[in-house]
Amino acid sequence: MADWSPILETSEVEVFRDHITDHNALVERLLPFDVICVMRERTPLNADVLGQLPNLKVIASTGPRNRSIDADAAARRGISILPTGYFADATVEMTWALILASARRLPQQIESVRSGGWQTDVGSDLKTRTLGVLGLGKIGARVAAIGNAFGMRVIAWSQNLTPEAAAAHGVQWVDKEALLSQSDYLTVHLLLSDRTRGIIGSSELALMKSTAILINTSRGPIVDEKALIEALRHEAIGGAALDVYEVEPLPADHPFRFLRNVLPSPHIGYVSERLYRTFYEDTVRNLRQWLSDQSNGASPNLNAVT
Repeated sequence: MADWSPILETSEVEVFRDHITDHNALVERLLPFDVICVMRERTPLNADVLGQLPNLKVIASTGPRNRSIDADAAARRGISILPTGYFADATVEMTWALILASARRLPQQIESVRSGGWQTDVGSDLKTRTLGVLGLGKIGARVAAIGNAFGMRVIAWSQNLTPEAAAAHGVQWVDKEALLSQSDYLTVHLLLSDRTRGIIGSSELALMKSTAILINTSRGPIVDEKALIEALRHEAIGGAALDVYEVEPLPADHPFRFLRNVLPSPHIGYVSERLYRTFYEDTVRNLRQWLSDQSNGASPNLNAVT
């Protein structure tokens, strides 16, 4: 996805393709390195981990924001964090891939064809159905615009959203209860924070239609996972299409892997060729600049991600 040859002229680069969850094993692996390049939030770097990496000088992180890196701890240790560019197109497209696949029950239909069968069900239409958007920011607003293009009724709510701001995007503002009770498809587009963690729990799921589909391409902990599993097991809602989870990678025995009314994908909302090229080309450019600064004896002029 990028030409690393300029880095290889002066530095050794090692690539790891497996995921490590054990704290001690992670520290042991990262201990020798001056620079760590991380993909989004795949590998959390908390204060404890950073405190055991005395050689570390730079974290090259894909995207402008990586909440799994303790930026304050990095700053205290003089570790620079190098962000890259980012655009939301891939996540918007992935959201609609999940909505459309859920509406037309594509996984079930494809499975039937592969096993020698044919049509097994009748899919749902989108036109005239209600799309609920939880969070009408940069991604949510674009998801809403596509809902309008499909002829859906689009409604939205978040803690800071006003009726005027919703109307500016061609969306109807409703309160939280109405969003939950009226949506045929409820899609989550909030940043994870103390205020949004668990914002959809058992009481919120109880308000949803028994046929409603919940879509989450934002962050797993925004939805109370235990409450969602119970709702799905008892078919209190129609189903869920999920790209994000509380623990990633999803444990091998996790219910989301087996529940028939769940469409799970492996946190690939941002995984597209164009965005990956942006990530890695920017990473190489950032590292070239840092190496140049080092060779000139200058202090890198870098901003930390917050």
